[in-house]
Amino acid sequence: MGSYGFRSADPYTEKVLTRVGNQIQGHAIFQINCATCHGLFADGKVGPSLKSVASRKSRSALIEQVISGKTPPMPQFQPSPQEMADLLSYLESL
Repeated sequence: MGSYGFRSADPYTEKVLTRVGNQIQGHAIFQINCATCHGLFADGKVGPSLKSVASRKSRSALIEQVISGKTPPMPQFQPSPQEMADLLSYLESL
């Protein structure tokens, strides 16, 4: 934990947050890896709807959600930092 009880970002998250994401690439990554459970339009299926998810979760929390695998049945998924930045850009557009 950093000062004032805030946890500093891990190196992976820091790398992701320093990159500019490509929303079109992020959509493609979503279609391949996430749409089966979250729906083709991210409106929910087995997994919850991701519409407006960026208004409910911080960028760091979204990254953690994707890579952690702590929310079964969502699998652990560790895209490259650029792929995660692209996916994040797409999620923020929903």
